[in-house]
Amino acid sequence: MKELGKTSQRSVSRAVPGAVASDQVSLIEIDDGSAGQRIDNFLLRVCKGVPKSHIYRILRSGEVRVNKGRIDAQYRLELGDLVRVPPIRVAQQNEAAAHVPVPAGGFPIIFEDEHLLVIDKPAGVAVHGGSGVAFGVIEQMREARPQAKFLELVHRLDRETSGILMLAKKRAALVNLHEQIRDNKMDKRYYACVHGEWAGDWGRRRAVKAPLHKYVTSDGERRVRVQPDGLASHTVFNLIDRWPEYALLEAELKTGRTHQIRVHLQHLELPIVGDAKYGDFALNKALARANAKPGIKRMFLHAYRLKLTHPATGAPLQLEAPLPADCRGFIAQLNELRTGSNPETTPHG
Repeated sequence: MKELGKTSQRSVSRAVPGAVASDQVSLIEIDDGSAGQRIDNFLLRVCKGVPKSHIYRILRSGEVRVNKGRIDAQYRLELGDLVRVPPIRVAQQNEAAAHVPVPAGGFPIIFEDEHLLVIDKPAGVAVHGGSGVAFGVIEQMREARPQAKFLELVHRLDRETSGILMLAKKRAALVNLHEQIRDNKMDKRYYACVHGEWAGDWGRRRAVKAPLHKYVTSDGERRVRVQPDGLASHTVFNLIDRWPEYALLEAELKTGRTHQIRVHLQHLELPIVGDAKYGDFALNKALARANAKPGIKRMFLHAYRLKLTHPATGAPLQLEAPLPADCRGFIAQLNELRTGSNPETTPHG
């Protein structure tokens, strides 16, 4: 442990998620589970319920110290570092959220070993708490596995998107998987059912390279739109099946921008069925009515397949999550309504 000097009277805790947010100065010694992580991401993880803006304010002001010295938000923690976190009072609404009991997550497991945990996330579940959500997948999984020394999200899925979600059980695995994502070495595929007509001159495959820009609406909601000076974004859509006014597509991500598939499909005037942010709101309402046919009460976007290299062994790994029952039911209804069709053309995924 580093020399504490005048701070030696204070207790030093190990890096535990949710350990910091109080009226007292906190001193945290960095262990194997947190070594290599950026200080801003570390603080966001351990200061449960504290707004991101406040985390960056205390970093800029120098109130957070590492080994008694000032650091910036990009500093990467090292094993044995001693982090001083100033007194933090959580806003009352966040305190209330922090006291909501977190249920232990019981999500279907697609793959697990000592390095990696892959689950099939249901629609309607956030991947992490925040922005009015008391808890998400990561908090529930940590509650279910209190003995786990390290458990972190590798990537994210939108709350209403279902399917494959990866969690790293070791920091080395997390770093390796993030490198694969940055270097575009993962093959991510989604199923999306859209409303509209697939253009005849597109053939079976349509690539979209439309730059995306993130912005905040007047009421504080985060959104994304196609904009010339946005970040380069690339999605390939493959036609699987179509019906009057609907089409089932496979989306192949070449980049991983926020809401990329949803906004690129909106750009093609093919909004995803049930998409409350970028979809056809009147249609969504009609489809969600009781006894609607076809009918569905969720966004039809599902992460069904992921190909990657195992972060420890280097072996190729293919993961798959079957299309959920409500999505299969919607496709079956479209088939029934299509004249002369066979009901069973649902993708196996």
